[in-house]
Amino acid sequence: MCLIASISDLITGKIKVNKIISIGGWVRNRRHSKLGISFINLYDGSCINDIQIIANNKLDNYKNEILSITSGCSLTVKGQLKISLKNIQKYEIYATKIKILGWVKNPGEYPISPKKHSLKYLRKVCHLRSRTTIINCITRIRHNIALFIQNFLHKKNFFWISTPLITTLDTEGSGKMFRVSTLDLKNFRYQKNINFFKKDFFGKESFLTVSGQLNLETYACSMSKVYTFGPTFRAENSNTTRHLAEFWMLELEIAFTNLKSLMKFAEKMLKKIFEYFLNFHKDEIIFLSNKIEKNLFNKIEKVLLNKFDIIEYTEAINILKNCKEKFSHFITWGDDLSLEHEKYLTNNYFNNSVIIFNYPKNIKAFYMYLNNDNQTVASMDVLLPDIGEIIGGSQRESRIQFLDKRLKELNLSKDDYWWYRDLRKYGTVPHSGFGLGFERLLSYMTGLHNIKDVIPFPRTPYNAKF
Repeated sequence: MCLIASISDLITGKIKVNKIISIGGWVRNRRHSKLGISFINLYDGSCINDIQIIANNKLDNYKNEILSITSGCSLTVKGQLKISLKNIQKYEIYATKIKILGWVKNPGEYPISPKKHSLKYLRKVCHLRSRTTIINCITRIRHNIALFIQNFLHKKNFFWISTPLITTLDTEGSGKMFRVSTLDLKNFRYQKNINFFKKDFFGKESFLTVSGQLNLETYACSMSKVYTFGPTFRAENSNTTRHLAEFWMLELEIAFTNLKSLMKFAEKMLKKIFEYFLNFHKDEIIFLSNKIEKNLFNKIEKVLLNKFDIIEYTEAINILKNCKEKFSHFITWGDDLSLEHEKYLTNNYFNNSVIIFNYPKNIKAFYMYLNNDNQTVASMDVLLPDIGEIIGGSQRESRIQFLDKRLKELNLSKDDYWWYRDLRKYGTVPHSGFGLGFERLLSYMTGLHNIKDVIPFPRTPYNAKF
């Protein structure tokens, strides 16, 4: 009986040698010898490896079709699985039948030809770039890391909450949000008054969410440990290697927990992710080490083995002010850290991952717990070398009088946050949470320093065509 197989099944030995199998995939490249034998490298996306197909001129369609195969053609192959006679690959398939399902029209114009393409070029052909080994590799890593994180949280008794993508509140207070509206854009004249959006779909000015946190807190205050994982949106005109207009965030909230416990959990979770990656993605790490970042193994092991350095914001500022480094932006107490400051702390001063906590309240959001000094909030950022902040979180303000005071200071309406305030009125509890930028995590783990390369379809200023 003929087995339907994936290349992953073959490589991992799930199918016995000498079996007659059927396989489907796309041609990576091919070579025809003068002896009437063709060597076709086929991939199907199931793993990082290709499989070599050996076809001879005894096949019925050898001259009419097989000799015309080009890179990108899709095939099904029936044949016998054998141990390769060369060390280049472990297995080969000796074809008894090859069927061409899809030809490549005008092979000379095929955007993903066998030659090496830059990552910058591949961003221009996002609809085809998954056919390259590197994007194929990144996509599998993305899938597996996402599954691992959710399984890790499941084992820790977290519940997944599907928080809304459409909101009327600006969680972060930056104002850089995408408006959602069904109003006629041809006759649209924005008016900042309370009645203007009453005729809109939701009866109120609405936006794509920048964070699911506020909604997530409502379930944390009844189910103790919850998380959400999905896309978030920022209308920042930042076309950098670290920013996207649409990106994925893992956000979690834990009831009966303070900032100190949250920092411990963040470090533990990151280490578990890196441990999984190191143990179960060695082939991908070797590939990326050869293609992207030479010391990738060492970088991953360093995060895993070293205890994170933990310092207060005030100490971080003192280090930066007293160092001999010449920064582009002068730093003083009360300023937010820029990437160059974060890099100095992680790459130079500590040579390690760093957690900074107790930031000034004036540079943080209204929902963070006010410390006794009345100047700082119980917040924290986790910084990794090279990439900077990867996690941002805090203990949430659970005291309604303090929350109301912060809303007033920031000119935010209590009426807009009535349901959020209810959590503090009815059985309030200390609770804490953080958000993990998924693409930044993948960028660090894979060595791909532009996060546009670790998301299937990057959304950036002037770029949403795919």
